[in-house]
Amino acid sequence: MTISVLTADSTPAQIISAEKALISKVAWRLMPLIMVCYLFAFFDRINISFAKFQLQADLSLSDTAYGLGAGLFVVGYVLFEVPSNMMLYKVGARRWIARIMMSWGVATALMVFVNSEWQFYGLRFIIGAMEAGFAPGVLYYLTLWFPQHYRGRITSMLFLASAFAGLVGAPLSGLVLGHLDGVMNMRGWHWLFLLGGVPCVGLGLLVLLVLKDKVTDAHWLTNEEKTYLASRIAHHEPHKGGSLLAALKLPGFLMLGLIYFLIQVASYGLNFWAPQLIRSAGTESPVIIGLLTAVPYICGAISMVVVGRLSDASGERRKFVCGLVVIGAIGFFSAGIFAQHTTFLIVALALMGTGIVASIPAFWALPPKLLAGAGAGAAGGIAVINTLGQFGGIVSPVMVGSIKDLTGSTTPALYVIGVASLVAAALLLWALPQKLRTLDKVDG
Repeated sequence: MTISVLTADSTPAQIISAEKALISKVAWRLMPLIMVCYLFAFFDRINISFAKFQLQADLSLSDTAYGLGAGLFVVGYVLFEVPSNMMLYKVGARRWIARIMMSWGVATALMVFVNSEWQFYGLRFIIGAMEAGFAPGVLYYLTLWFPQHYRGRITSMLFLASAFAGLVGAPLSGLVLGHLDGVMNMRGWHWLFLLGGVPCVGLGLLVLLVLKDKVTDAHWLTNEEKTYLASRIAHHEPHKGGSLLAALKLPGFLMLGLIYFLIQVASYGLNFWAPQLIRSAGTESPVIIGLLTAVPYICGAISMVVVGRLSDASGERRKFVCGLVVIGAIGFFSAGIFAQHTTFLIVALALMGTGIVASIPAFWALPPKLLAGAGAGAAGGIAVINTLGQFGGIVSPVMVGSIKDLTGSTTPALYVIGVASLVAAALLLWALPQKLRTLDKVDG
């Protein structure tokens, strides 16, 4: 049944069926392109971990210097995050997301010209600044198209692209590093950044052509579908306006930022150091390291799909995020214990992926509940929470690199990250306001 054939006599089951068909139609129209864009965005963050060994050798970087360069990406991202999202709200998501993609694509490709430590630092900062606002911008964009009670699975679809970035990107990176090294007198890591950057320019042009800024602009929806979808989105979002300052004052807002910071400490710990952990356990081949690095992302992909559906069915977001973070903590502790045993280390990485990779989309179903319908406040509020979280991307790489340089081992840093994950779980259980404890199950 479709929305256009609903009548006043339609049963609740018929209404829900028609609504699901409409949501499916919108998802199939928007999500494939958005997911591909997000895949490249996430690969842009983690490609530095695959390039690490060749990059360090060519530029004579210590682990601390590598961690600093990895973290400077996040510094640029953080500084320009909120202004970028406020611009997105003013000029429209389609134009601004396209601008972000094209500019970061060019900046990433320019990594082929880096030949010194300071150039590495500077360009990593620029890449982060150019990408600033992409993730929260897309998350805000989805709130304009999907009712609240569908956002768990939709957000999981989005972040599934991040898992595929690791799943596909890790083995391909190993192949690029192993087989394109020396082609056209370019190092393997040069090819890695070039192949990660250039496609983003084309994707930015596709965003301009394919995406629409709001439901009423969608020529592929009927007038009945536009009216119904807009009303369902507005049903749980009674506020028609709002400011960023008002969003900042909401109870639980800063707590969400702290929780996301702790989750990101764990996420960046996995993303930037998984290849190093595998190599330290005794694996030398770039191709094999790439294949093994895909394991946590495979597990994360499965986990986020399952959890997205379960959390939508139950309406219970908070406890699912908590459980995932605890699983991730177990993974970090296990990785420290079995740092020299490759088989057990891969199991530990699988637990990290199952928990931490999947916890991020599960977490992002929470902020819209708090910021429902806040207009510019919602766009800026989502950006602020993401910004607070991204500080974890500054702290984590530098901390792990410094500890490794000082002790010769990443094990103490893994334990620190495990503890941070448990703190995040405790805050999720006991520190959030009632508004974030309520269920948001599908209602007819």
